[in-house]
Amino acid sequence: MAPFASAVILSQPYYVSTSGSDSNTGTLSMPFLTIAKAVTMVSAGQTIYVRGGTYNLSSTISISKSGTANAYINLFAYQGERPILDFSGQTYSSSNRGVKITGSYWHIKGFDITNAGDNGMIISGGTYNVIEFCSFYRNKDSGLQLDNGAAYDTIKNCDSYFNADPATSYGNADGFSPKLTVGTGNYFYGCRAWRNTDDGWDGYLSTSDDVSTTLVNCWSFENGYLEDGTDPGSAANGNGFKMGGSSTLLLRHNFTLKQCLSFNNKAKGFDQNNNKGSMTLYNCSGYNNIVANYRITAALATGKTLIVKNCLDLNNDAEIGSFATQEKNSWLMFTISSSDFVSVTPDGVTGARKSDGSLPDITYMHLAPGDRMVDAGVNVGLPYAGTAPDLGCFETALTGVDDIYSANMAECYPNPAGNTVTLHLSLARGGHCEVSLFDVSGRFVRMIVDEEIDSGEQYRTIDLSDLKKGLFVYRIDLNGTKIASGKLIRQVNP
Repeated sequence: MAPFASAVILSQPYYVSTSGSDSNTGTLSMPFLTIAKAVTMVSAGQTIYVRGGTYNLSSTISISKSGTANAYINLFAYQGERPILDFSGQTYSSSNRGVKITGSYWHIKGFDITNAGDNGMIISGGTYNVIEFCSFYRNKDSGLQLDNGAAYDTIKNCDSYFNADPATSYGNADGFSPKLTVGTGNYFYGCRAWRNTDDGWDGYLSTSDDVSTTLVNCWSFENGYLEDGTDPGSAANGNGFKMGGSSTLLLRHNFTLKQCLSFNNKAKGFDQNNNKGSMTLYNCSGYNNIVANYRITAALATGKTLIVKNCLDLNNDAEIGSFATQEKNSWLMFTISSSDFVSVTPDGVTGARKSDGSLPDITYMHLAPGDRMVDAGVNVGLPYAGTAPDLGCFETALTGVDDIYSANMAECYPNPAGNTVTLHLSLARGGHCEVSLFDVSGRFVRMIVDEEIDSGEQYRTIDLSDLKKGLFVYRIDLNGTKIASGKLIRQVNP
């Protein structure tokens, strides 16, 4: 079943091909030549399919129109094909982005974006967009940046690597950049960032304040280096996950990281910088980051919190402030070594993704079967096998290495939500699924899902525009049995 099932497809889709013409009608047999032409034609609820091949481009693809919460505009690679958007024709310039999105409610899936004169893609002010199974590489600034209030955007199963900015001494090109003037509620899932000359993820702020970003199941490694592995100099920071910071030393970027992996970065794995916002780290793993795997030591703004649970540090060098709420982290209980793991050699970490875009299966940093850190954690609401969660980002089943999503999981994002929320389900088995919404008094509000669904990962976009501002509780039942529940905050009134 396709994700975002609420997106209604209206009329015939448009097609783009390297052998097409913009004077064509945009059908499968008479495709357009350019995405830009198709964008002028498409409306809310419609889809553009782009055939495989290399599109040689010299100007930005600008997307300013918007879909709606119930009718996304889809820009998809044609099934089984992989379009490459090659912007080698652009010169280096801060205005020469590959793809610029100022619109909202777009779902873009299945593209390689490379050689742009600045960012491969920038979401500038756009909201509720979904960027899925895309790769951003060899661009002259960050692979993907979010700014100008971009909010509630979802970046899923994307890669960003080999991005470098020689004109600015290699100090700006991150893998993913929810930074500077970014909005709130942005969500990254299943993404990788490697060998970008600055940071893997950079949350440094300039004018934005008290915004929130969430990362789940993301990997960041070998950042701070050029594509050939050499160090370009001191301007190239090389942090895995830089969770914030600002020139004023006062701004708050509330960062949540779950099941994230950081290794072999030039500087720190998980870096506070001078962020004053809240930071929550659940089941994260760090190894062989040159300066430190974790460095979060500076006092936070009043009312902000640091929570670190179930995390592991193979170098045993975590630097965590005394103000933190910590529980069941490896450094609190054990001195660990390479013998605690199936492998500490990062084979396969840059390997091809699965056909659905999900991360490849690896053994790197998986706990050895029967290790003391198996079942040594505390329940933080993530799925686990055994009597308790394992430490680190990979959950080990009793019979050996298993994927963290072998058990039932449910998550809503963004949360707090605006007019829509995406419900992400990962089910060990299929069946009849009901998702009910209740107010804080326990009064039933409405059913938001009531259907037969398959096992595996499922996504539903839920319209909340009729709900008042406030706190709600959702409950998920599968085949008549409750499997999950959680809180959902609706932050604006209709």
